[in-house]
Amino acid sequence: MNGKQWAVLSSSTVAFTVCFAVWMMFAVIGIPIKNALGLNETQFGLLAAMPVLSGSLIRLPLGMWTDKHGGRIVFFVLMLVTVVPIWLIGEATQYWHYLVLGLFVGLAGGSFSVGIAYVARWFDRSRQGMAMGVFGAGNSGAAVTKFVAPVLVVAYGWTMVPKVYAAAMLVTALAFWALSYHDENHLVASDVGMKEQLLVLKDARVWKYCQYYSIVFGGYVGLSLWMTKYYVSEYGFSLQSAALLAACFSLPGGVLRAIGGWMSDKWGAHPVTWWVMLISFVCLFFLSYPQTDLVIRTAKGDMSMHIGLNVWAFTALMFVMGVAWAVGKASVFKYISDEYSGNIGVVSGIVGLVGGLGGFLLPVMFGALIDITGVNSTVFMLLWGITLVSLIWMYWTEIVPQRSQNGQLRPAAQGAAIS
Repeated sequence: MNGKQWAVLSSSTVAFTVCFAVWMMFAVIGIPIKNALGLNETQFGLLAAMPVLSGSLIRLPLGMWTDKHGGRIVFFVLMLVTVVPIWLIGEATQYWHYLVLGLFVGLAGGSFSVGIAYVARWFDRSRQGMAMGVFGAGNSGAAVTKFVAPVLVVAYGWTMVPKVYAAAMLVTALAFWALSYHDENHLVASDVGMKEQLLVLKDARVWKYCQYYSIVFGGYVGLSLWMTKYYVSEYGFSLQSAALLAACFSLPGGVLRAIGGWMSDKWGAHPVTWWVMLISFVCLFFLSYPQTDLVIRTAKGDMSMHIGLNVWAFTALMFVMGVAWAVGKASVFKYISDEYSGNIGVVSGIVGLVGGLGGFLLPVMFGALIDITGVNSTVFMLLWGITLVSLIWMYWTEIVPQRSQNGQLRPAAQGAAIS
C-alpha cells in the first residue's frame, strides 16, 4: 500500500468514526432528554432515529456527487455543514427542537456512501474488500459514543456532549482535508447524467443487497440506538453501566468489519453473507424469548419455573451477533464492488440509503411494539423476521441457481425457482 493509499484510507476511516459517533449521539443523551420531557417509548424511538432518517436519505445524492466530483471535497464539506447543528443541540429546550436539529446532525451519517466509494477507488479489485472493511470499521464510532458520552454526562451534564462533539467534528474535518488526496481518474465521465446513474435501480440484485444491508447495517444502527435503554429498562442498570454493556455489541459490530472485508476477498461475498444470516437467525431466535415465569401444576403441588436470558447470556449473544453483522456489512459491499465497479458510488448510495432507512424505522417500530405489547424482546422478534426474509431470498436467487448449474436440480425445478 503506497503513501497516498494509506493516507486516504486512514484519514477517511478516522473521519467516518467521528461522523458515526455523532450520528449515534442520541443513543445516550436521548435518555436524559426523554426523562426531562416525559416522552413515551415511541417518541423516544423517533428522537433517537431522526438523525438516521436524514443520514439515510442523503446517501444516494452523496454517492452520486462522489462519483462526479470526488470524495475528498464532498466529505470535507459534509463534515463542516454539521458542526453548528451539533453545537445547537445543547441549547435546545423543546421536543421539536431536537427533532429538527437531529435531521441536520444526521447528515453526518451520509458520510458512509462518500467514503466507501472514495476509498474503494484507490485500491485494485483484489484488495477492495479489505479497504472497504477497514473504512467501514468506522462504525465503531457507535461504541465510542457509548464510552465517551456517558462519562461527559456524569461529569458535566448531557449538554456538554454536543459541544465536545461539535469541536471534534471541526478538528476532524480540517485534519481530513490536510491528509487526504484527490485523483481526477476516479471520477465518472462528465457526460454521464443523473438518469444514466440511476438506471441501476432497475437491477433486482441491487434491491436484494438492500434487503441484506437492512439487517446487517439497519439492524446494527437500530440496536446501537436502543441497547443502552434496553439494558436500563430490562435489567435495571444505570446509564453508564448500560452504555458499557451495549458497547459489547456495537464495538465488535464496527471494528471487525475489516475482517469481514478480508474474508470476503478470500472466500467471496455469497458464502460469507450466507453464514452471517444463519448465525444472526439463531442468535435472534434466543434473544426473542421474553422473560417468562411458568407455574406448572404437579401431583406434589405447584412448581415455578423461570425462562429467560440472564444479562451475561444476553450480552454474549449480542456480542456474537455484533461480530456476524460486522462481517456481513463488509460482505454485502463486496458484492457491490465486484458487480458495480464503474458506478460504485451510486449503488453504495442506494444500498446505504435503504440500510439507513432500516436504522431509522427500526427504533420507531421498537418503541411502538413495546408501547403496544409491553414486551421488550419484541425488538428481536421483528429482527428475526427480517433475517428470515433475507435467508429465503438468498436461497432462491443464489443457492438454487448455483445448484442447478452444478446439475443438482432438474431443469423443471430450476424453471420453477426462477419463476
